[in-house]
Amino acid sequence: MESKQIYLRFLNLIHALDGGEGAPAMDLDAKKLLEVIAVRHAQEKPLTVTDAMALDTIASPATIHRKLDQLRELGMIDTVFEGKNRRTKYLVPTQSAQNYFDQVGQVMQQALAQA
Repeated sequence: MESKQIYLRFLNLIHALDGGEGAPAMDLDAKKLLEVIAVRHAQEKPLTVTDAMALDTIASPATIHRKLDQLRELGMIDTVFEGKNRRTKYLVPTQSAQNYFDQVGQVMQQALAQA
Protein backbone atom coordinates (compact mmCIF):
# COMPACT_ATOMS: atom_id res chain seq x y z
CA MET A 1 0.00 0.00 0.00
CA GLU A 2 1.35 3.43 -0.84
CA SER A 3 2.15 6.09 1.73
CA LYS A 4 -0.82 8.26 0.79
CA GLN A 5 -3.25 5.40 1.51
CA ILE A 6 -1.62 4.74 4.89
CA TYR A 7 -1.81 8.41 5.81
CA LEU A 8 -5.46 8.70 4.77
CA ARG A 9 -6.29 5.56 6.78
CA PHE A 10 -4.49 7.11 9.76
CA LEU A 11 -6.51 10.34 9.39
CA ASN A 12 -9.73 8.35 9.24
CA LEU A 13 -8.82 6.49 12.43
CA ILE A 14 -7.79 9.74 14.17
CA HIS A 15 -11.14 11.33 13.29
CA ALA A 16 -12.90 8.29 14.76
CA LEU A 17 -10.74 8.57 17.89
CA ASP A 18 -11.45 12.30 18.25
CA GLY A 19 -15.18 11.75 17.89
CA GLY A 20 -15.22 8.87 20.36
CA GLU A 21 -16.45 8.80 23.92
CA GLY A 22 -14.10 10.38 26.41
CA ALA A 23 -12.06 12.11 23.72
CA PRO A 24 -10.90 15.58 24.76
CA ALA A 25 -12.77 18.37 22.95
CA MET A 26 -9.79 20.12 21.35
CA ASP A 27 -9.74 22.12 18.14
CA LEU A 28 -6.77 22.09 15.77
CA ASP A 29 -4.98 25.03 17.41
CA ALA A 30 -5.24 23.42 20.85
CA LYS A 31 -3.96 20.09 19.48
CA LYS A 32 -1.02 21.74 17.77
CA LEU A 33 -0.16 23.62 20.95
CA LEU A 34 -0.43 20.41 23.00
CA GLU A 35 1.85 18.64 20.54
CA VAL A 36 4.48 21.39 20.81
CA ILE A 37 4.28 21.30 24.62
CA ALA A 38 4.63 17.51 24.65
CA VAL A 39 7.56 17.44 22.20
CA ARG A 40 9.46 20.12 24.12
CA HIS A 41 8.76 18.29 27.39
CA ALA A 42 10.02 15.01 25.88
CA GLN A 43 13.18 16.81 24.76
CA GLU A 44 13.62 17.98 28.37
CA LYS A 45 13.30 21.59 27.19
CA PRO A 46 9.90 22.49 28.64
CA LEU A 47 8.08 25.42 27.14
CA THR A 48 7.39 28.43 29.31
CA VAL A 49 4.12 30.30 29.10
CA THR A 50 6.07 33.19 27.54
CA ASP A 51 7.58 30.85 24.92
CA ALA A 52 4.12 29.51 24.10
CA MET A 53 2.72 33.00 23.65
CA ALA A 54 5.40 33.61 21.00
CA LEU A 55 4.28 30.64 18.83
CA ASP A 56 2.80 32.86 16.15
CA THR A 57 2.87 30.02 13.61
CA ILE A 58 0.03 28.43 15.59
CA ALA A 59 -2.08 31.44 16.47
CA SER A 60 -2.08 34.96 17.89
CA PRO A 61 -0.98 35.43 21.51
CA ALA A 62 -4.59 36.02 22.60
CA THR A 63 -5.72 32.79 20.94
CA ILE A 64 -2.81 30.86 22.43
CA HIS A 65 -3.72 32.20 25.86
CA ARG A 66 -7.29 30.92 25.40
CA LYS A 67 -6.01 27.55 24.16
CA LEU A 68 -3.70 27.21 27.17
CA ASP A 69 -6.70 27.83 29.43
CA GLN A 70 -8.73 25.29 27.44
CA LEU A 71 -5.98 22.66 27.70
CA ARG A 72 -5.68 23.30 31.46
CA GLU A 73 -9.46 22.96 31.90
CA LEU A 74 -9.43 19.69 29.92
CA GLY A 75 -6.68 18.40 32.21
CA MET A 76 -4.24 18.01 29.32
CA ILE A 77 -1.52 20.38 30.61
CA ASP A 78 -0.32 21.73 33.89
CA THR A 79 2.00 24.56 34.87
CA VAL A 80 4.95 23.89 37.15
CA PHE A 81 7.79 25.88 38.65
CA GLU A 82 11.40 24.72 38.61
CA GLY A 83 13.66 25.32 41.55
CA LYS A 84 13.26 28.49 43.58
CA ASN A 85 12.19 30.64 40.62
CA ARG A 86 8.47 31.15 41.22
CA ARG A 87 8.03 33.62 38.35
CA THR A 88 8.62 31.28 35.41
CA LYS A 89 5.85 28.79 34.70
CA TYR A 90 6.66 25.74 32.60
CA LEU A 91 4.02 23.89 30.62
CA VAL A 92 3.94 20.11 30.98
CA PRO A 93 1.59 17.46 29.61
CA THR A 94 -0.48 15.62 32.20
CA GLN A 95 -1.18 11.90 32.42
CA SER A 96 -4.39 12.53 30.44
CA ALA A 97 -2.28 13.98 27.61
CA GLN A 98 0.07 11.00 27.79
CA ASN A 99 -2.95 8.67 27.55
CA TYR A 100 -4.20 10.62 24.52
CA PHE A 101 -0.81 10.29 22.81
CA ASP A 102 -0.79 6.56 23.60
CA GLN A 103 -4.15 6.25 21.83
CA VAL A 104 -2.86 8.21 18.83
CA GLY A 105 0.21 5.94 18.73
CA GLN A 106 -2.02 2.87 18.74
CA VAL A 107 -4.06 4.32 15.87
CA MET A 108 -0.83 4.94 13.97
CA GLN A 109 0.27 1.34 14.52
CA GLN A 110 -3.15 0.13 13.40
CA ALA A 111 -2.95 2.16 10.18
CA LEU A 112 0.50 0.74 9.45
CA ALA A 113 -0.56 -2.82 10.27
CA GLN A 114 -3.39 -2.62 7.74
CA ALA A 115 -0.96 -1.61 5.01
